[in-house]
Amino acid sequence: MANPEVTDDIRPQALARYDAIIDVRSPAEFAEDHVPGAINLPVLSNEERAVVGTIYVQESRFKARRVGAALVARNVAQHIETALKDKDGAFMPLVYCWRGGQRSGAMATILAQVGWRTSVLAGGYKTYRRWVQKRLYEDPLPLRLALLDGGTGVGKTQLLPLLAARGVQVIDLEGLAGHRGSLFGGIMGQAQPSQKMFESRLLAALDALDPARPVVVEAESSKIGDRMTPPALWSQMVAAPRIELTAPRDRRARYLVATYGDIIRDRPALDDALTRLPVYPGRKRLEDWAQMADAGQFETLAEALMELHYDPAYERSSRKDARLRLGQIDLPDLTPADQARAADEAAALIKAHFGGL
Repeated sequence: MANPEVTDDIRPQALARYDAIIDVRSPAEFAEDHVPGAINLPVLSNEERAVVGTIYVQESRFKARRVGAALVARNVAQHIETALKDKDGAFMPLVYCWRGGQRSGAMATILAQVGWRTSVLAGGYKTYRRWVQKRLYEDPLPLRLALLDGGTGVGKTQLLPLLAARGVQVIDLEGLAGHRGSLFGGIMGQAQPSQKMFESRLLAALDALDPARPVVVEAESSKIGDRMTPPALWSQMVAAPRIELTAPRDRRARYLVATYGDIIRDRPALDDALTRLPVYPGRKRLEDWAQMADAGQFETLAEALMELHYDPAYERSSRKDARLRLGQIDLPDLTPADQARAADEAAALIKAHFGGL
């Protein structure tokens, strides 16, 4: 029987040759981050890994290995009988663990003995993670980038899929980060991915792009919720030309109430967010805002927040913004028809500046 092959090539085109990428780490490790497209077939559960680790520290290395081997053998057998039961003889998996050691070695050896052409990722997840860090923290990104800019509530995020439908390459940073990019941007019932997972998602999205064509992202701060935009992308964003979207404040308020319905329905979350504005609004103003919320006057509340905080902050940053402005697009009502027209105009501006899409 053949032994597992060993590879350290984690480029997307290299990974595409495998029928499955199998992450044998514990579910908790997998949930924090993993190679895009990987499936989790753990050889030790979260609890089993903790037990083996405790035995290793408190009793002996030999006992830990013996107990671990029995657990691994049972778990691998279960995966072969369930998740892998329908794989034919041509099945070609890539297996990895934390650092390409015993866990991936055990799984890969058994799969190879079955007759499947199995490979192991040398260095495991740590090899993949070093590659991600190099790409996003050290190497320049070959991007032709443009930004969608504008005040709070102009619908920048909603314009991205409309641009994509018109043949423009886009990346939805807020979607990748699981956050709507403002103090009120957390999505109720959904935690943000870890920083590592955000970076994995981002790199996968970047690698799916054609570097010869322009790509549009929404203008963001350097952090989206609690997730930091990696330096390789951020350095491009601070220099990229921008398209500015504008809309009347009352229309933006209505739009925000519709978009942020989840936080409006969660009164404790809303009250907490109001107290965390960068400039403390003061007790009297907080009481006034609470009364608006009590009365269901959320559009009035949204207008007050824009007037006090969001619009002045945007105007200050715009005055200092030296990036080339490709054009301004007005959305008088923020209706679907407005957004469709804005997408047409934005696509035309991008095409004119970059010489094509």
